[in-house]
Amino acid sequence: MDVDQAQLEALAAAVAEGTFEAAARQLHVTPSAISQRIKALETSVGRVLLIRTKPISPTQAGELLLRLARQITTMTADVARQIGDEAPGHTTPIVIPLAVNADSLATWVLPALATVGRPLTFDLHSADQDRTADLLRQGAVMGAITAARDPVPGCTVERLGVMRYRPTASADFATRWFPEGVTPLALAAAPVVTFDRTDRLQDTYLRRRSRRRLGPPCHYVPGSGAFFEAVRLGLGWGMLPDLQAAQRTDATELVDLDPGRPVVVQLFWQQWQLQSRSLEATAAAIRAGAASALRG
Repeated sequence: MDVDQAQLEALAAAVAEGTFEAAARQLHVTPSAISQRIKALETSVGRVLLIRTKPISPTQAGELLLRLARQITTMTADVARQIGDEAPGHTTPIVIPLAVNADSLATWVLPALATVGRPLTFDLHSADQDRTADLLRQGAVMGAITAARDPVPGCTVERLGVMRYRPTASADFATRWFPEGVTPLALAAAPVVTFDRTDRLQDTYLRRRSRRRLGPPCHYVPGSGAFFEAVRLGLGWGMLPDLQAAQRTDATELVDLDPGRPVVVQLFWQQWQLQSRSLEATAAAIRAGAASALRG
């Protein structure tokens, strides 16, 4: 297999930006140049690498080469930065793409990344903790905070801690919909707030509490801050993380519907097996942030 860096850069840009036109703007070339480089790469490896949809997505073979592209880019930038340490004025931007679950992103991850001493830029992808590992597997990111304890091939994994979620609602909502406490009948009727269609936390609690599948009315509210507001304003009940409630002064308006029955989510850090000072600095910051924010 004979590939060159320009072809790999075109592949990575196309996947990251979603279209050939956006990739061309990022690399300061024409869309035709992006198309030609990717076609040449596909000819070289004898595989289709991209699904030409909007946004563009990699095939299985494309995922492997996307990972290679990001590894080469990161290692090259790391070396250039080290050389630049000795030759002022020579700097190479280093981008670290990460997949993070929305609640961690809204609470402890940004303060952790702010402690990274090296001049890095982060490309953060928000996804459910059950899906962040998919982005790592696809080669779209180099590290992920995930609920997956089994390492993605080519990655290392370590436990970060747990986030506890509690069924929470406004006091008025609880009085209206749960006058006799949390019962299967009330849970089947009371509106629930769900982050998006991949969010399974509310379903996990409902199955655990009712022992059967329930289908209550559902509001979909993506965004951790908006989710909290939806619960606080009484649109429905939802599973709120203890960490977010502790950071919000208006959380005193909310009540735990079912004390002593939290849903516990284990979080893990997975990253590529790559000798990179920049990736390791990022991982160290994530570890330190998790140690202070998450429970063991």
